[in-house]
Amino acid sequence: MPTSKGLVFDIKRFAVHDGDGLRTTVFLKGCPLRCQWCQNPEGLDACRQPVFLASKCIGCQRCAACPGVEHDGKRPRFLKTGVDEAVDVCPSSAIVYDSNWYDVDALMAQIQKDAVFFRHGGGVTFSGGEPFFQAPFVLEMLKACRQAGIHTAIESSFYTSPEVVARALPLLDRIFCDLKLLDDEAHQKATGVSNAVIKKNIETLLRSEKRSQVVIRTPLIPGITGTVENVRAIARFISTIDPEVRYELLNYNPLAPSKYALYENLEYPLTNAKPFSKAEMERLMQAAREGGVKHIVME
Repeated sequence: MPTSKGLVFDIKRFAVHDGDGLRTTVFLKGCPLRCQWCQNPEGLDACRQPVFLASKCIGCQRCAACPGVEHDGKRPRFLKTGVDEAVDVCPSSAIVYDSNWYDVDALMAQIQKDAVFFRHGGGVTFSGGEPFFQAPFVLEMLKACRQAGIHTAIESSFYTSPEVVARALPLLDRIFCDLKLLDDEAHQKATGVSNAVIKKNIETLLRSEKRSQVVIRTPLIPGITGTVENVRAIARFISTIDPEVRYELLNYNPLAPSKYALYENLEYPLTNAKPFSKAEMERLMQAAREGGVKHIVME
């Protein structure tokens, strides 16, 4: 019987960019990478954390009397323990936890609310954070979705063990795998981890029976991943493994910095980064073609 529990920071319904058709995307907490440009900082820490929503605060300062809070007159500062009382006492829900625990049955109940939309080509996508950071729970959820006849997808860095990949592959209908930087030293500098296991898992994916369902993605970050040299090198690497590989270039998303303000200890480092222009995107797509990619996926 399913015994795992998963820590989920968001359930996005009617998603159209996370796989085929209309999807319900489940975002799981915890990530072993520390990408400088992380788009979902709420998914980094594997623990449930309190956040302050300044736009909801009515200035009553009831939280100031709680043992888990220090208040400077402008906003609460959270201590390591005793925050539950502040969450309960806040009348405007300006203090909340950033995630909730679900067991398999409870999360499936949430997913099944959208079942009517899955009949027309949609399904469930597991994202993060890094969904495989909670591998036992994700594997149980994939099995439950399979038993319910729900199309499954995953968005992952595939920074996980080959054993987890082998168990997950038969349960997945669509696979999105990030390859941010081909050079290992540059990858370590930008993300905090080596890409050796990622590249090994990509080889497994692109040589598997599911290779036609795999999309390799590169998030384009100005001055880091979004260079002609990096895109061409990644394209050469993946097209050598599978000449029919599907490759997606994701333009920089400038909306992430606003999320960092929710956390006391996080600060977005790429303050001057901007999305690539149409001409710049075309040049990067040309670099992918020069690297041997024939199938460039567009959102």
